[in-house]
Amino acid sequence: MLSASYLSLLGLAIAASSAQKCPLQFDARVPAGSTPFSFDLSSSPFGTQFVFGQNLSWSEIIELPNINGSLFDGTENIAIEVTLSDASIFAPSPTNIQTGFRRAELNPASNNGTDPSTLGIKTLHFSVRKDDSRPLNLTHEYQLVFLESATFSTNQFVLKTGTIAGQPTAQSSDLLVLQGNVNAPVVENLFNVTFLADTWHNFAIVLDFTANTTQVLYSQNSAALVNVTGVLSNDISGQGQFHFGALKKGTGVGLTDVTKQGFQESGINEGVIYGGIFEEISTGGCVSLSL
Repeated sequence: MLSASYLSLLGLAIAASSAQKCPLQFDARVPAGSTPFSFDLSSSPFGTQFVFGQNLSWSEIIELPNINGSLFDGTENIAIEVTLSDASIFAPSPTNIQTGFRRAELNPASNNGTDPSTLGIKTLHFSVRKDDSRPLNLTHEYQLVFLESATFSTNQFVLKTGTIAGQPTAQSSDLLVLQGNVNAPVVENLFNVTFLADTWHNFAIVLDFTANTTQVLYSQNSAALVNVTGVLSNDISGQGQFHFGALKKGTGVGLTDVTKQGFQESGINEGVIYGGIFEEISTGGCVSLSL
C-alpha cells in the first residue's frame, strides 16, 4: 500500500503539461457567480435528477463555501460542497428505497454511462477537502468519488474514507483511500494519504480504458501534481458514470444488503467540498499538472 510520501516520484510515464492545455472531454468546474439554485437548471455542469434523496433538489443540498478555489479552479471557478442530512435517502424506484445509505452525488452532465468519457485514454481531475463545520462520522465508510459501471454491477475505482470494510482494524479511519475495482478477487488499495484538515487534496487519475490500467497523480493545495503510482493493472471496463459527493454506508455486522440494511444515526449534518472537476483526453500522454 502506498503512503503519503507522495513527493518521492516514481517517474512520469506520461507527457506531462505544466499548464492545463490538454483537450477536455468534460468540464464540471463551477463558474464564479453560481448559486445553489444553479444546480437545478439545465445549464448546470452536472445532471439535475440524480443522485440525492427523495423530495429534495440540488439547491437544498449544495453549499458554496467561502474558501479559495482548488488547484485547477483559478479565479473563474469556485468550490462547491455536497451535504448529507437525514433526508438523504435515494430511491432509484418506488420499490427500491436505499434506506441503508445516506447519499448525494453529482454526475457530470455529459457523462450518461456510454459516452466517450469512459473510452480511450482519459485523465479525471478533482480536488477534495474537509468541512470541519460539517464533519463526517468516521465510524462509517464513505465513498467520495467513484466510477460506477453502466450495468451498476461494480465500481471500477473508488475514493473512500472512514471505517472501510476489509481494511486492517489498526488502520486510521482518517485516510483517503483510492481502491481499484471492487469486484476484483482481491480489492487493491492503489494509493492512500491522510485526509488533512484545511487542505485541498488534488487528484488526477489516468484511465486507459483500452489497456485496463490506472495511474494516480496527487498534490496538496497549490502544488503541482506528481505521480504517486506507476501504471497499475485495474479492470476499468464497463463504461459508466463518475460520482462526486458522499455515499455513507450504514454500520453493523452480518449485513446482506448494504443498500437497505445498517445503522444510520439521526441529526446528520455532514459535507464534503470539491473543486477542479474535469476530464481531459490523454491520448499521446497529455496530463495537466497545474493550471
